[in-house]
Amino acid sequence: MITWITQNIGTILVILILASAVTAIIIKMVRDKQQGKSSCGHNCAHCAMAGTCHQNAKQPKKKVS
Repeated sequence: MITWITQNIGTILVILILASAVTAIIIKMVRDKQQGKSSCGHNCAHCAMAGTCHQNAKQPKKKVS
């Protein structure tokens, strides 16, 4: 077992680094989602979901006639 680990230590280290990076990214995304942050660029003119994703944003008041 120890010989297998020593022969593959480089691969094991790369896998551990990649797994920790992916885990950190997922944790960051979950925390941002909980805080209400969005991952979009807020360029709604080119977005198919333009009317639905920013419902909480301040919208201009409509004049009552």
